[in-house]
Amino acid sequence: MNDAPLLSVRGLTLDIPTSGGTLHAVRGIDFDLNRGETLCIVGESGSGKSLTSLALMGLLAPKIRRTAVRMTFDGTDLQKASRRQLRQLRGDRMSMIFQEPMTSLNPAYTIGDQLTETLLLHKKVSRAKARARAIELLEKVGITAAESRLSQYPHQLSGGLRQRVMIAMALMCEPELIIADEPTTALDVTIQAQILRLLVDLQREMNMALILITHDLGVVARVADKVAVMYAGELVETGPASAIFRNPAHPYTRGLINCIPVPGRNERGARLGTIPGIVPSLVGEVTGCPFRGRCDQRVAICDTAAPLRRLPDGHEFRCVHPDGHRHEEVTA
Repeated sequence: MNDAPLLSVRGLTLDIPTSGGTLHAVRGIDFDLNRGETLCIVGESGSGKSLTSLALMGLLAPKIRRTAVRMTFDGTDLQKASRRQLRQLRGDRMSMIFQEPMTSLNPAYTIGDQLTETLLLHKKVSRAKARARAIELLEKVGITAAESRLSQYPHQLSGGLRQRVMIAMALMCEPELIIADEPTTALDVTIQAQILRLLVDLQREMNMALILITHDLGVVARVADKVAVMYAGELVETGPASAIFRNPAHPYTRGLINCIPVPGRNERGARLGTIPGIVPSLVGEVTGCPFRGRCDQRVAICDTAAPLRRLPDGHEFRCVHPDGHRHEEVTA
């Protein structure tokens, strides 16, 4: 039995040249993901969540410089993989559901053409079998009159239906890993819940690994096995979801959790928690704790250091304060 992680990332860094200097968009990202696990990456807009997912899929713009100590998928080195190898992985063993289905689906091709293309490209199947698979998956994701939908174009479907098509497309080749980049952002609240429930149910049914990128900690609490809290291009806290929600250690994580209304904790009409200030610029040299400008626990050493600490319950965070918890400083 292979106990190695399906996806392993160490030291992932993304730098973007700009007219004002180098933008250090993502810095030193580390995580592992096993088969069947759900990792939720959370944080504000602009924290680097989507760039991290695009880096894993090999879909970054040419000007973005990607480096990593290790970035492997089931033993395949994603940094050294050729374009052909990446094309073979994408859509077959690794799939991505993008944030906005209207811009991800091609308006010039029918739903049927776009669904069957992936299967025909990666598997030796007939068009008839590819069409049957497309109908099967459209039905599985809850689309009625599935066969008739194959001849329709994206603009003829609602936002919720388009997102379901995107999920069906990602599942065509039964991938081992799905990356969902805020898949419900453009949908109304009722449809959001349906899509997320569908995605999680399918993930468990097919034993796929799932990376769910979101800014909604309420969603994370319901579906995550592991949580990675991202701020200003860094993972400031990572670990088992139960440990992080029970015992959030980083001030930013606590700030995010305090923004969530909880029945019995928040009085009706009372103000929710907020995090003052704005995300700092990541252009030029980045030193110290990136959250220090918004943190009410800031001390002088925050300008130069943000050590990585490990708590007994298995999760890690970057902060100079042990916050009264027992911890051991991580040197590696």
